[in-house]
Amino acid sequence: MLYDALYARQSIEKQDSISVESQLAYCQYETHGAPFLTYADRGFSGKDTHRPGFTQMMNDVQAGKIRRVIVYKLDRISRSILDFANMMEQFQTFHVEFVSSTEKFDTSTPIGRAMLHICIVFAQLERETIQKRVSDAYYARCRLGLYMGGRIPYGFQLADTVLQGIHTSCYVPVPEEAQQILLVYRLYADPDRSLADVVRYLENHHIAKHRGHPWNTARLSELLRNPIYVKADPSVLHFFQNQGTVICNPPEDFIGTNGCYFYRDKQEARSSASALAPGQKNARKGFLVLAPHEGIVPADLWLACQNPRCPRQPLTSCCFRDTPSCPVRGSASDAPG
Repeated sequence: MLYDALYARQSIEKQDSISVESQLAYCQYETHGAPFLTYADRGFSGKDTHRPGFTQMMNDVQAGKIRRVIVYKLDRISRSILDFANMMEQFQTFHVEFVSSTEKFDTSTPIGRAMLHICIVFAQLERETIQKRVSDAYYARCRLGLYMGGRIPYGFQLADTVLQGIHTSCYVPVPEEAQQILLVYRLYADPDRSLADVVRYLENHHIAKHRGHPWNTARLSELLRNPIYVKADPSVLHFFQNQGTVICNPPEDFIGTNGCYFYRDKQEARSSASALAPGQKNARKGFLVLAPHEGIVPADLWLACQNPRCPRQPLTSCCFRDTPSCPVRGSASDAPG
């Protein structure tokens, strides 16, 4: 027995998006009482062909069980020109008709097939336009220094604030954790001490773990590279300029008070491991914006920890000497040399 395949997809559950159930109801009108099978994918993009419901439907097509594939609208099944062309080629190979319940295409004629492909071109254009608009809005908010969500860095908690007339959140240092952050930087600023040495020191002195997780070199490296902790002054500005970073604030704003948000594009983020050593080449491509929160680590101490491949010079300013020790377990001076 041959079946009609009713396919529905919904990317995100929201009030103005037609539900999977409603899509299938529209599709069922096209069966006119013929037997059918339903396939649905929730939370998947139209550009992604690795959808469980879609994959099962295509397997049934190749098994010869399907005579027609019915969708509510063309963009429910695909928003990619190449993927749609490959799908239609398989439909033709297995003599499967394609039906859109709200868009009438006669795929038995050249004009009908051409119109179908024109529509998928515009579906892909719409998807890419939406992606660009969302991306532009995201980075515009980033450049304003607004809080963009995500994991709260160790050493901070969130507080409400207003920035340029916009209600947002900002980081506020947690005193005990901030002192542990300073201790980590002081330890690693010693040119004779490696990340592994710092981990051993923290373990041996029973320093509170990183929010319930064990300290390790990857976590320490991420913490030491993060400019969210630095009190950014002109020397920090020059450091990032030399790394090819786009700076969003004028130089006069770098007065040694605020921390920084650093952003890089998704492709580079995926290619960069979280365990990159501080200062490693190509780790700073992206853009930097001053954040509304006050930094924790003095600029010279932060910079002293950024280049592990070269000998780290002892700090010449008083910030190393005056940095608070761990409030419970002792200071960096207790560590073995």
